Parts: sequence; structure tokens; C-alpha cells
Amino acid sequence: MVEWNIQSRGHVCHACGEAFGDGQPYHTLLLDARGNYERLDVCERCWAAEYRPGAADRSGFVSHWQGVYEIPAARPEPIQKETAESLLRKLVERNHPADAAATFILAVMLERKRILKVKDQLRREGRRVFVYEHARTGDAFTIADPDLHLDQLEEVQRDVSRLLEQGAAAFEPGGATAPAVPASGEANAVEGGTADVREPGDPPAAGG
Repeated sequence: MVEWNIQSRGHVCHACGEAFGDGQPYHTLLLDARGNYERLDVCERCWAAEYRPGAADRSGFVSHWQGVYEIPAARPEPIQKETAESLLRKLVERNHPADAAATFILAVMLERKRILKVKDQLRREGRRVFVYEHARTGDAFTIADPDLHLDQLEEVQRDVSRLLEQGAAAFEPGGATAPAVPASGEANAVEGGTADVREPGDPPAAGG
């Protein structure tokens, strides 16, 4: 089973190949294709004509949601310290079981900041899997719930804090970890306990 997955929003309709315009509504289908998640983005016309009838009965159907396409803004890639979002993307990409708890905590942090939105909750092989959508880019993330216990949270929060300070490369699974450094920014929020772990989809805490 794929633990985590990122599916970028398409820039053209999967069915007709027509490019999406800025502000154009679209429909997303998430399918299970032999253990891997496949995302299909289609325009309103193709959705109504080809996909809406029996969409939930389609082979491998997992989820469906609607969105509004936004043309990606061109911007330079600055050299900067790891952020919760960049770290989450790196951990999802390397998809190692040792990263399960940190990946889940980062997703909850980003949901609390309204960067990620819960679109659906699934159950795969006895485990909960949350489907998130990035509020700006439309990227879809599937994140498995590691079923953390309260006595594990402090250690996981320390791990996430060190990852934010030193980057994912400094903590390769199975390798030696780098020494801890003073926390700041998002890392400090984790260490200080402000990145509280809630059920995904719960309302943000006051002031969050």
C-alpha cells in the first residue's frame, strides 16, 4: 500500500485535452489504480457528459470533489530554511515508513494554517487515510494516519522540530541524526506545543 501520495492539479482536461482557464470550475476524481492513487481533472462539460453518470461506480473509485482552477504564479525559487510545506513534500516523496508520524503531524500543522484542506477520509487495509487538497496549488495529498498515542507525541514533535531546522536530508531513515540546534519559527511552534494534534478536519483552535 502506498502510505502517502501527492497528485498535482492538471492544467488541461483529462478527457478533452482543453486547457483550463483562470477561475474555471473543474471536477477531480481520485482512483485506486492497482494500489497507486490516480487523479483525473476534468472540465464541467466533460464531467456532465462522460463522468457524472455512475462516477462513484467507476472501477477503483476513491473520492470526488470540485475546485476552481488558478493559473500558477511564476516566482523565483529562493534559497531558504525548510518550511512545514516543503518538508512535507520531501517526506511524502521518499515515502518511508519511519517518516509516518512526522508526515502526519506536518499535514495537521498545514491544515491548521489553512494551507491544506481535508477533502475526504478513507479506510484502506484497516487504516484511516486523509485526502487533503492544497488551498493554492490544488495539489492532492493522501496521508495515512499512523494512529499516534499521547505518550508518543513529545518525541514526534521533537523530531519534526529538528527536521524543520536541519532538513529532511539530515535525517535519512536508518541513519544517524544530526545534533539538535536551537529551534526557531515553525520549529519553535512545534517544540512549544502550539502545533497541537487534532483530528484532521476539526475546526482550528482560537487564533489559529
